[in-house]
Amino acid sequence: MTDFPFRIVGFDLDGTLLDTHADLGHALNHALGIAGRDPVPLDLARAYIGGGARQMLDRALAESGGPGDLDLAEVHAAFIAFYTDNIAVHTRLFPGGEAMLDALAGHGVQVALVTNKLESLARKLLEELGLTDRFATIIGGDTLGRGRQKPEPDLLHLMVERLGGGPAAYVGDTTFDTGAASAAGLPCVAVRFGFNDLPADQLGADTVIGHFDDLVPALIGLQKPN
Repeated sequence: MTDFPFRIVGFDLDGTLLDTHADLGHALNHALGIAGRDPVPLDLARAYIGGGARQMLDRALAESGGPGDLDLAEVHAAFIAFYTDNIAVHTRLFPGGEAMLDALAGHGVQVALVTNKLESLARKLLEELGLTDRFATIIGGDTLGRGRQKPEPDLLHLMVERLGGGPAAYVGDTTFDTGAASAAGLPCVAVRFGFNDLPADQLGADTVIGHFDDLVPALIGLQKPN
């Protein structure tokens, strides 16, 4: 094990660690069908991801005429139910993800998952993919309750607290992630291959990578926190 600059490295889930767009897109289209709206192509559904399922649904409804008099709670529940039952049909680690997690473990890093996805769904997904044991802690958008999701810093503060403190960094793909890291005072790596809501170089991250093979060198290249 080498001298590594971070004791803790946290990851966003959707669009950062895992390519979830197809399973989320199918769930979205199921909910849109219940709402009487046309489905969206799965590649276009990527643009709606970020901030959690409700925000994904709200964006898609806004593009198709707004919520109108829909029972949004009912449509959202249909989204969640379908997604829960079909959560890992197409979802996989992004290329290089397994080797990257092995490399971090080899450096003695505690790896955390911090997502705006419901904690129960994040846990179910990781379990179905056989990834649960990779993470020292799993934190979801409802772990601390309403209003404390990214881009607020609360979930990242909880990550550091749970894992005993020390130098920490965060890896994400959207302004929700870079905003939370900035507010929490943590350096952030953005990934180009995710569900970027801005071009990756404009997300405000400390550095940007295009493949998980580049993550460990990128982290080593960041200035070690005081």
